Amino acid sequence: MWLSERRKFLGLLAALASASCGFVPAYGPGGPARGLLGKVVLDDPYDKNSFDLVGRLEDRLGRAGAAAYRLSYRVSTATVALGITQSNVITRYNVTGTVSYALHKASTDTVVAAGSVRNFTSYSASGTVVSTAASERDAYLRLMRILADQIVTELVAASTGWTAL
Repeated sequence: MWLSERRKFLGLLAALASASCGFVPAYGPGGPARGLLGKVVLDDPYDKNSFDLVGRLEDRLGRAGAAAYRLSYRVSTATVALGITQSNVITRYNVTGTVSYALHKASTDTVVAAGSVRNFTSYSASGTVVSTAASERDAYLRLMRILADQIVTELVAASTGWTAL
């Protein structure tokens, strides 16, 4: 009985502590990132990587109906040989990617947020030619999804100051 009452008390204490700190869910009612959902139009993709990036950004932010913002971006990637056998056969690759982005207010084209995100993925080249090609395609797709998620995270974190503009 005593343990049950202690848990209730600690739960109530935790609820009061979080309520007093000013925590508001980002996408909740009155949340700062609520102004991003369905309000960001993305620049047109220009290659396969940017197509995958835009697809993930639209998944996370929604397609823009009435665009309040425009997101411009530049994707760059590089492949680096990582695992090399004694007979000079490459068995593993790292794919690094960087996306520089800028979020513009649609009405005035002023930049309200900008940044750059960087990450990597890897794939194995020790299988057949077909499996290596499939692994490479998957690594690039995973990388673009990771980078898009990082962009959204940075925009949500920074949205407090400019979504009311």
